[in-house]
Amino acid sequence: MSAAFKAVALVGRYKSRDVAEPIRVLGRFLVDRGCAVLIEQETAAESGVTGFPVADFAAIGAQADLAVILGGDGSMLSAARALAPSGIPLVGVNQGRLGFMTDIALGAMTDAMEKIVSGEYATESRTMLAATVSRAGQAVLAMTALNDVVVSKGATGRLIELMVRIDGQFLYDLRADGLIVATPSGSTAYALSAGGPIIQPGVPALALVPICPHTLSNRPIAVAETTTLEITVKRGADARLHFDGQPQFDLIEGDRVEIRRAEHAAKLVHPPGYSYYAMLREKLRWSESLF
Repeated sequence: MSAAFKAVALVGRYKSRDVAEPIRVLGRFLVDRGCAVLIEQETAAESGVTGFPVADFAAIGAQADLAVILGGDGSMLSAARALAPSGIPLVGVNQGRLGFMTDIALGAMTDAMEKIVSGEYATESRTMLAATVSRAGQAVLAMTALNDVVVSKGATGRLIELMVRIDGQFLYDLRADGLIVATPSGSTAYALSAGGPIIQPGVPALALVPICPHTLSNRPIAVAETTTLEITVKRGADARLHFDGQPQFDLIEGDRVEIRRAEHAAKLVHPPGYSYYAMLREKLRWSESLF
């Protein structure tokens, strides 16, 4: 039987040598099943794994049919940002902690991949965000995110003030520690900790979640994913912009952050039997007895 995916890229958790043995095991496993295997270049350098062709994300996007991410959700987010424009589907093997998106347990890795390369799998499309920063009328930054885009206070600890517009219509002036704009994927990340709603991935919505707002009536709000959001820094000498939890850019007063749905979505592959709701029950421990 020919493999459903002819070329598979393996991407390991950033700066982790613990991923070396799983990479070797999975690489040999896939080769035995007729797949060509590529190792992402930083993964190869950090893990010391040899014997497979090494490729950067650009080459993976051009050559691979599937990318297997061995790590946590942070590894998945990084790979999604790099590979979504190429349309390469991703599947996650959880070597992190919670693992909302890396849904294959390490101990079940070969069994799950046996089914996936045999054609037994489900696919899912996840909305991504595209954000641009304008300063004095000039675009100075453009980035994408799978989970969230966050404007937050920096090291000073003082509240920042943001003016928020939706499709050009004024929503509010927000004095807070910051504002999270989350996709459904990101609704179980920082936004959840800040009191935002969990949004099922198929719901075409974005969540705006204030972080410790000065006015308690500034509550989370869900908007259509087709909207364009504008966040202007009115006050905040040390404001900062984060993408998927990574600090990327220091903002100054007057900067405008425009956020919209990205042109490309992230494609996820799940093994047979995957259930979003079962995943929530497990990760959030909803089935545990309270008594």
